[in-house]
Amino acid sequence: MIEQKSSTTISDDENKTLEINLQGKILHETRKKALENIEEFWAQQADNLIWSKKWDKILDWHPPFAKWFTGGLLNASVNCLDKHIDNINKNKAAIIWESEAGDVRTITYNQLYIEVNRFANALRNLGVKKGDRVTIYLPMVPELPIAMLACSRIGAIHIVVFTGFSSQALTDRINDSKSKVIITADEGIRRGKILELKKIVDSAIETTPSIENVIVLKRGTNEINLKDKDHLWHELVRKEKFYCQPELVESTHPLYILYTSGSTGKPKGVLHSTGGYLTHIYATAKWVFDYKNEDIFLCTADIGWVTGHSYMVYGPLLHGVTSIIYEGTPDYPTPDRYWALVEKHRATILYTTPTALRIYMKYDLSLPNSFDLSSLRLLGTVGEAINPEVWLWYFKTIGKEKCPIVDTWWQTETGGTMISQCLGIDTIPMKPGSATFPVPGIDIGLVDENGIDVEPNSKGYLVIKKPWPGMLMTLWNNDDKYVNTYWNKFQGFYYSGDFALIDQDNYIWLLGRSDDVLKIAGHRLGTMELESAFVSFKAVAEAAVISKPDEQKGEAIVAFLVLKSGYKESPELRADLVNHIRKTVGPIATPNEIHFTNKLPKTRSGKIMRRLLKSISTNSEMIGDTSTLEDEASIEEIKQVYRDFQDITK
Repeated sequence: MIEQKSSTTISDDENKTLEINLQGKILHETRKKALENIEEFWAQQADNLIWSKKWDKILDWHPPFAKWFTGGLLNASVNCLDKHIDNINKNKAAIIWESEAGDVRTITYNQLYIEVNRFANALRNLGVKKGDRVTIYLPMVPELPIAMLACSRIGAIHIVVFTGFSSQALTDRINDSKSKVIITADEGIRRGKILELKKIVDSAIETTPSIENVIVLKRGTNEINLKDKDHLWHELVRKEKFYCQPELVESTHPLYILYTSGSTGKPKGVLHSTGGYLTHIYATAKWVFDYKNEDIFLCTADIGWVTGHSYMVYGPLLHGVTSIIYEGTPDYPTPDRYWALVEKHRATILYTTPTALRIYMKYDLSLPNSFDLSSLRLLGTVGEAINPEVWLWYFKTIGKEKCPIVDTWWQTETGGTMISQCLGIDTIPMKPGSATFPVPGIDIGLVDENGIDVEPNSKGYLVIKKPWPGMLMTLWNNDDKYVNTYWNKFQGFYYSGDFALIDQDNYIWLLGRSDDVLKIAGHRLGTMELESAFVSFKAVAEAAVISKPDEQKGEAIVAFLVLKSGYKESPELRADLVNHIRKTVGPIATPNEIHFTNKLPKTRSGKIMRRLLKSISTNSEMIGDTSTLEDEASIEEIKQVYRDFQDITK
């Protein structure tokens, strides 16, 4: 059942409210019981893992520091691999890998188990031990999850660095974590171009004294210039045994550090535990995706981001599910890559970003309709709030109105999903654009500037009121920043940095980052709300909204739009768009400037880099790190668009 509502038009129909509440009865009762005793609830979920020793205490909570399942001993790789090799999953595909060129490798659970054990032995023989940090700078190949699991097997802490980052960004992360080993490849491939990863690593480690060894996965045909610290992956594992005794670690032992980069300052090293994190991922993966034994799970995230960690590597492997790993982009060499992957591998679940969907919406419907997508049973989104119009396109065009959509909200810091439809528990009506409800055991609130709960249909800061197992333990070597960043704005509550709204049915609508709020003539408008309004117009595929200083309003709205195929910019189109915004949002949201471009500047994870647009519109210097920019040409094009605009308006 679908409730077709948007965050700007919400009904007060009491009968529908009653109907919705009744239909979600099992989910709501589960959520209620979980919050009555979160410790007992999460202990029940932790029982799904393999523990070598059960915990002495469920939660050691000294706000804002949480330790889950203290005294318990376990190993992440045992939970992901060993549990499957003595049952029917042994010869089942764990990973289906496909390259940009269409090459395919299939790795069974037994094969993955052997490769992880051999590589773990290789790391041990290089002197890597429990607690050591290992940086992984690999492209989207099976050796990336193999390296992660090998680290966890011996108790080392893995730090995956996205291969879009520069040598300086890599250096910063290595030095902050004091990594002992770096694992890389001679090359990666993206949009037909070779990324010379080994050269980037060579440059980075010139100023990283902690690095003792460099492991290189050979992929290309050119000879590799090996240095004193370098070892070839295949030569290291060739002599290793097929079994590595797993290191039993405390539940609170760090599993990984994942660095998040902001517009300014040094990246933050988010530190996740082993027992709490795995408990959260195991539970939410089952609740949200309702895993079946026959599922083929296509998650389009890069493993360098938290979505890839949680729901491409750990989540599916904990449940014995097959994952597809794709080394490529959604629209190269042709704008049909995801649909081709679904058809070719008979994927049953597709978990992707609203950004990728908006890219596809630019093209004619004949493109997705030319592929057999009938294997899909469930669709998901992640990374940002989804516009209602994009949601409906996804539901109708890709899901053929048969697949439910799970729109998930969570963060690097939360470890796993916090708000989502939970099909593994109950079926509730969907509202296009709403993430629905918190998952069981998560206490979400919306508060005003004073930390007071807001009324229904009012905007508020999204906070989390109680600890949860997947939460970050702290920031690596920086407890003070952890406290100041996440816990000081609202005492006792975790501050997510996001705005949201709860409607009269208690459905949650994400409205974007709270720092992406514009103040127009004293009125607060979220960029998400404005961008959704633009995308709801028939000609617009993508939208990015920023503001610039204005003498009268304080801030003026500037929109950058990508049009769907078949539409061209014109004065008439601009006028129609202005009228559309005035009608859907209100006269206060009237844009001062509308610019048309072929592409928006995005990170390689698909997020729009609005700060770069703001720099261009205000003629200021570029702000912050641009090493994750997907396409430099997008910035040059927008700069030219803005120069042309300034010439016309002089």
